[in-house]
Amino acid sequence: MTDPMTSATKHGKPEFDAQLLSWLMQAVDSGASDVHLVAGQPPVLRVHGELQPLDVEPLSGDTLRLVLEAACPQKIFERFLADQDADFSWQLPIGDQSHRFRVNYFVSDQQLGACIRLIPETIPDLNWAGFPEATAKKLTSFRNGLVLVTGVTGSGKTTTLAMLVSRLIAAGNCRVITIEEPVEYRYPISDGAVVTQREVGMDVRSFADGLKHGLRQDPDVIMIGEIRDDETAQMALTAAETGHLVLSTLHTRDARGAISRYSDVFPQAVQNEIRAQLATSLRAVVSQHLLPSSIEGEKRWLALEVMFNNSPIASAIRSGKLTSIDNYILSGRDEGMSTLDDSVKELYFQDRITKETAERFVNDPSSLF
Repeated sequence: MTDPMTSATKHGKPEFDAQLLSWLMQAVDSGASDVHLVAGQPPVLRVHGELQPLDVEPLSGDTLRLVLEAACPQKIFERFLADQDADFSWQLPIGDQSHRFRVNYFVSDQQLGACIRLIPETIPDLNWAGFPEATAKKLTSFRNGLVLVTGVTGSGKTTTLAMLVSRLIAAGNCRVITIEEPVEYRYPISDGAVVTQREVGMDVRSFADGLKHGLRQDPDVIMIGEIRDDETAQMALTAAETGHLVLSTLHTRDARGAISRYSDVFPQAVQNEIRAQLATSLRAVVSQHLLPSSIEGEKRWLALEVMFNNSPIASAIRSGKLTSIDNYILSGRDEGMSTLDDSVKELYFQDRITKETAERFVNDPSSLF
C-alpha cells in the first residue's frame, strides 16, 4: 500500500470522488442497506437482503484505493494502516437530504476494500420495524440489569437498540450514555433527558474505557454497541449490578447461544462466577432474524426469539445447564416470551414470507401444516 498521506487527506478533510458519490446515490435511491466495494468486482448493493451489482466496470485495486483513501479522515486512515481494519461514519448531502453511513475499511489480498452501511436519518418506529409493542414496553420497564440483543450481522440489532433507547429518552428523566463504533443513529435533544454519544477511536479509546468512565457520568442507561471482550463484558455486568440499565449486542443466533457466548469470552477458571453474575443481572435476551418478504422487492420481516430471565432460567444459567432454556422459553409465553418458531409461523400464516423461507428457519417444518 502506498503512502497514506495523499493530497486529498493530508489536511485531515475527506474528499469524495464523483464515482463514490454516484454509487452512494444509487444505494440511497434503491433503498439498499449496504454497499460492497471489492477490487476486481463492480460495486455491489444489498437490497432487501439480495446482492445486486451495479452496471459499471469492475474496480481495479489502484482505483479503489485512491477513491477510498481520499474519503477517509487522516487520523482514521493512519489507524487503518496500523490495524488493517477501521470503523467510522460519514454524513453526506446526497440529493436534497443529508445521509449517514457506517463505514468499514478492510484489507483483502493486499487490496483495500470497504463495506458501507446506510443509516436512516430517523429512528424507525416499532410498527414499521415489526417489533412487538408489548415486548418493547417490558424491555424498557427495567430499572436496571442487562438486556442483550443478538443476531447475525445485518439482522437489525443496532436499529432495535436505537428504538429502545429512543423510547427511554421519550419517557424522560433519563441520563443516557452510548458507546459505539461508530456512532450510528443520532438521538434528538430532549427536555426530559441528557444524552451523550461517544465514538470508539474518536471520543474514547475502547468500549471498556467508555464504560469505565461512563459510570462516573451519572448514567441511568448505558448502551454499548457490542460486547467483544472479557473486560467490556465484566464491566457491563458490574454496571448492571450497580443499578444501571445496560443494553448491548452479541453476534449469536439464539438466546441460549447468547448466554453461552457471554461466559465463553472469559477464561475457563472464572466462568462459574460469571454465570452466577449473569443469572442475577440478566433481564432479557432478544434474538432476531430478518427474513425475505414473500413479495419480491419489499423490505424484510423481523422474526424474534424473546427470553425474559426468571427463576428457572436463572437456575439453568447458574448451573450451566443451558439446554433446558429452550423449554423454559416455550413455557414462558404468559410472561411475554416467544420462540423463533412462533414468530416465523406467524409471519408465514400472514403470507409475509414464503413456505420455503419458513421451513428454513423453524425447527419443526411439520408445524407449518
